[in-house]
Amino acid sequence: MFTAFIIGNIASGKSCATRYLERRGAYRIDLDQLAKDLYVPGSELVMALADRFGFEILSSEGGIVPQALAERAFATPEDSRDLNGIVYPYLIDQLSHRLLPPLCCTVMAPEHELAVVEVSVAASFTDAFGLADEVIAITAPLSVRRDRAVARGMSLDAFDERAACQPSEEELCALADTVIDNTYADDRLFSALDSWLDSHGLLQGAREAYA
Repeated sequence: MFTAFIIGNIASGKSCATRYLERRGAYRIDLDQLAKDLYVPGSELVMALADRFGFEILSSEGGIVPQALAERAFATPEDSRDLNGIVYPYLIDQLSHRLLPPLCCTVMAPEHELAVVEVSVAASFTDAFGLADEVIAITAPLSVRRDRAVARGMSLDAFDERAACQPSEEELCALADTVIDNTYADDRLFSALDSWLDSHGLLQGAREAYA
């Protein structure tokens, strides 16, 4: 199974890219959702987050309240680094189980030809890049991303606060093997992804059926 990590800053279009590849037949993993699935009430991870960010982030059932955690974890770059430092060891372990074949005597073909992993905080997740065959950056200028986020209902302050905790587009692209520009609101992103699939000979049959 070929594995591609899709990285990008907020409102860059990485979710759009991974969902498009999923429709083409790829196995899609959203790291943000995978992390939320780990927030089991009373777990070691949840308790570690509460110790760092305050027990106000917990619901009455002892689970994580996402908005409350986000308000504290993205307040400063230091807070974001601490969040990643707590969550990522658990996340990498779970991701490895999904991407790596089981250790057994039976050789089995992978169920999917391509796996795409959506990575929101790429600069802090480089320790896991060894799990990927290729890292693809979806990029767009800050002003374009700000307009997109506001159009989706995010406040300017919330966007600027989140963006301040992320690398510049240049720094982000330096982490990638392949860079895809998503400045324009048209089908160029999908065409670029199709070209990338063609260059690797991936999902050919699935794409013909989809078309």
